[in-house]
Amino acid sequence: MRSLPLAAAAAIGFTVLTGCSTVDKAQACIEANKALADMGAKVTEVAGDPAAMEKALKDGAAKLEDVAGTAGNTTLNEALQSLADSLKKLNIDNPEEAAAAAQKVTTDTARTVRTIAEECT
Repeated sequence: MRSLPLAAAAAIGFTVLTGCSTVDKAQACIEANKALADMGAKVTEVAGDPAAMEKALKDGAAKLEDVAGTAGNTTLNEALQSLADSLKKLNIDNPEEAAAAAQKVTTDTARTVRTIAEECT
């Protein structure tokens, strides 16, 4: 009879831990999508200014790293960190580099969005 309360306590503990993990993952999903949307809006806003575009991408990379650090999901973490690393490597000194960077950012971001969608649904 003593094992029944222990089993119940263990089940409740597992549920609480699993629920916490799910909440953390959901929060990371929300934050990741917000970071991408904010970065996209800022890059669009400054598209004609290569220096401002580079800064917007570096700022976006920093935010993505923050979210990746709290994701609690390896796949989500790796996708966000990979995009952040890609963004940090971009050097945009002129309009031609800005156009090339925009294409790369679009491709890399689309891949990350697919991963977020897979992990967060």
